[in-house]
Formats: sequence, structure tokens, C-alpha cells
Amino acid sequence: MLSPYYKENQVEAGCDEAGRGCLAGPVVAAAVILPPDFSHPDINDSKKLSEKKRNYLRKVVEESAVAYAVAIVDAETIDSINILNASNRGMHRALDHLSVIPDFVLVDGNRFKKYGSIPHKCIIKGDGIYASIAAASILAKTYRDELMERFHLEYPSYGWAKNKGYPTAVHRNAIEQFGITDFH
Repeated sequence: MLSPYYKENQVEAGCDEAGRGCLAGPVVAAAVILPPDFSHPDINDSKKLSEKKRNYLRKVVEESAVAYAVAIVDAETIDSINILNASNRGMHRALDHLSVIPDFVLVDGNRFKKYGSIPHKCIIKGDGIYASIAAASILAKTYRDELMERFHLEYPSYGWAKNKGYPTAVHRNAIEQFGITDFH
């Protein structure tokens, strides 16, 4: 069972993103504030869950969260500001759209640009330690996967319904054969 909070008696938002290692598609970031008494035995790092379990848990998170938001940063912006800055921008946008202002932000990973005057803590592999980060991981991954499945309908040769834009052999071969798209 993941930890429900970093520090008791504060409103914490967990943040994570999906799509940093991809060759195509956006980076999708999420911010989630869970109730202090939230607990679910299956909540975990989205990479450790099956697609079916992630989709189920997405509904659990959306129904249980005090507040949540998802933000998208497109491929063109990623190319212009780099993936780290795009990830930060996405997390900031997600935080901007929360209906509740957090006292503290927990971020998966080791880098984050300060968000206003709200203190934060970066935690490597935090999506396997804190429930709010894991919840953000689940939302970011499921929303991004949905986008990539829609993009697949426009560009089926790249196999995005299965590889979601990651650099698999199928995807790399498609780039060699068909070139890049606006989503690359």
C-alpha cells in the first residue's frame, strides 16, 4: 500500500507525466489531490499496472480525488523548449487547473521548476511510494494512451495503438519507411 501523504495535515498535490521517452505524441501531465484518508490496494505506478487495471483505476481516481487536472504539451512545443521544460510546463498547467490550491506539491522524478510560492519535493520513483503521485501517473498515462490511439487512426502505419509513440522497432521502421509526422 502506498503512503497517503508526505506530511500529515497539508493539502498535497501529486504530479507526474507520461510521454517523456517517446518519439511521437505529446507529453501529458497530471496533478491529483487525494483525500487524506484515501486508500486503494491497487493504486501504484502506472508502468506496473496492466492497461485494463489503469483504465479501471482512472475512474477510481477521478471519482475519489478532491481535485485533479490533466494538461497536454504538444510535440511542436516539446521540440521548441525541450522535453524537460515541456514536462514542467505540463505539470504547471495541470496545477493551474486544480479546483483546490495545494499547500505542497509532490513530484515524480528529480527535477521540477518551482510553482509559484508553493513548496515542492521531487521524489525519484515517487509514483511507487506516494498515492497522489501514482494517481497522477495513472491519469497522465491513460489520457496520453487515448490520444495516441486516436492519432493511430490518422497514421496507422506507425503502430501507435500498440507502441504509443515509444521507440519500438515497429515505430523506428515506420519512420524509416514513411518519414516523420506532425506528431513526431
